[in-house]
Amino acid sequence: MPALPPNPETTTAFETDLLNRHLIYDYAAQDEHGQPQKWRYEMWFYNADRIVYAIHGGPMAGRRNFQAATYQCIRPGELWQCNWLEETGTICSLVYDIKQQKITTLLGFSKGHWEQNVEARGDKRNPADLERWRRLARVGSQVDRVLLSEQAEIVQDFRGAGDLEGIEMGWETL
Repeated sequence: MPALPPNPETTTAFETDLLNRHLIYDYAAQDEHGQPQKWRYEMWFYNADRIVYAIHGGPMAGRRNFQAATYQCIRPGELWQCNWLEETGTICSLVYDIKQQKITTLLGFSKGHWEQNVEARGDKRNPADLERWRRLARVGSQVDRVLLSEQAEIVQDFRGAGDLEGIEMGWETL
C-alpha cells in the first residue's frame, strides 16, 4: 500500500507538514446524559507509512495503537487527509486543517468495536489486546457500521513522540 504518490512536490510537502508531527486534540462531545465532555485524542504522524495514537477520553478511552496509513495532500501547508483500517474492522479517515488547527474525522466503527468498546481498549503491543480486537471485527457485517463524524480543536502541536511509544516498521499492522 503506497503511502504517497511518487511525486517530489507531495513528498516534500509531507516532510514539511506532517513528518514526525504530534497533535493532541479535543472533541467537544456529550456523555450518555447529554452533559458536555471532552474526548481527548493524540495522533503522531510517525512517517509516510505509519501513525501512532492514543485515546484518552470518550467511549474508546484507554486505546493505544499504531497502524499503516495512507496520506493524501489536499493543499500543501493547509490540508491533509490520513486514512487507515483497524484490526477491529473500523475504517478511519482524518482531515488535518493546519491553518485552522482543526481535525475532522469520519469513523466507520465495526459493530463489535462500537458495541463492545471496553473490549476495544488496550495496547496493540499486548498480544491479548490485539487478538481481542481482531475478534471484534468478526461481530456483525460490512453494513453493521456506526458512522461518527466529528470535529476537534487542536490543543497541542509539536514534533516528536511526546508520551507515545515509537514503533518498528516490521511490526504487523493488521
